[in-house]
Amino acid sequence: MTAELRGTTWDHPRGYAPLDTLARLDARSGPRGPYPYEAVRRPLRWERRPVEDFESRPLATLTADYDVLVVDHVGLGTAVADGCLLPMDELFAESDLAAWRDGTVGASYDSYVVDGRAWALPVDVTAQVAAARRDLASALPGTWAEVRELARSLPVALCLGGPHAFLTFCALCVAQGAEPFRYEGAVVPPDAGEAALDTMAELVARCDSEVWRRGPAGLLEALAAGDGPAYCPLVHGYVTYAGDLRYADAPAWEPGGRPGSVLGGAGLAVSRPRAAEPAVRDAIRDHLRRLCSPAVQRDLYPAAGGQPAARSTWTDAEASALSGGFYRATLATVEAAWMRPATAGYVPFQDAASRLLRDGAADRVPPRRLLHDLDTLYRSWRCP
Repeated sequence: MTAELRGTTWDHPRGYAPLDTLARLDARSGPRGPYPYEAVRRPLRWERRPVEDFESRPLATLTADYDVLVVDHVGLGTAVADGCLLPMDELFAESDLAAWRDGTVGASYDSYVVDGRAWALPVDVTAQVAAARRDLASALPGTWAEVRELARSLPVALCLGGPHAFLTFCALCVAQGAEPFRYEGAVVPPDAGEAALDTMAELVARCDSEVWRRGPAGLLEALAAGDGPAYCPLVHGYVTYAGDLRYADAPAWEPGGRPGSVLGGAGLAVSRPRAAEPAVRDAIRDHLRRLCSPAVQRDLYPAAGGQPAARSTWTDAEASALSGGFYRATLATVEAAWMRPATAGYVPFQDAASRLLRDGAADRVPPRRLLHDLDTLYRSWRCP
């Protein structure tokens, strides 16, 4: 193999462990490739960046240095406007893309589509789900009324670090049937927004701020430690912690209703400037095809601690058993999760909205006033 490619992913075992495992297999196996996985023309060396960088950094600042990027779908609108990515239809046949779309969980493939073209391939998927310590023997709440009731007797935490304050708000609104950004001049209708903020305020008041200010991995670690919160109703699921925690579908607003949740995950995007040379483009294609292949998604990804996007893994009884029931316990939520817009400029709005809601929770700002401030921020983004 010749000169190596460079890739970047986020700094958590779920994000880097499967990629590093495959890179090590390549290094040991030589030109025939790491049986039973396909051979590639060039090695791919992965570098890590903080999760905050993964969630918010513009991709155009990375594409000069990396061939392959593990990305959050919400940054794609800005990246497409910047012209820094290569669309997947310039690498793969339509039949390949259709097969990947049909084989992935929920809306994970569609989340990487901007202006009718896919700009990344889903390799990892998650959504906000419920998580609890395994010593919590009672049935987990199925509705938000039950969550509020549980919080009166057990330590219940919310996940509001980084962008997740706004995502929690969105999930609560989705559970009420009010998907964000469908309303003139407002994120959601006033009744749904105020009900969501009232629920968040009640739970935040009962939770240590050091806990609710964490991101998903940090909050799940606090749950797994066993001496802090016992339950979180909404946190992006990480199979990494399934040995210590019990997962379940996100709560609905009414019994039997839709679980309110926001889709997450990660896709493989390609730098347009780095893929200009045909030989490099061919080598990149090798890696993307292999990483999205059934063998890697079904076998290597779960075994190495990853969280694949392939639906076949999420429905597989053996994979679910090996993950402590994680996949089957949360599949319905992932399938129903709301997809955020990949609109140019969305990420700065999401970050600002989360800061607003987090500060409002800390300062106990009344829900009506906080919702007014959120809608004002929204209008300044949509109508600058």
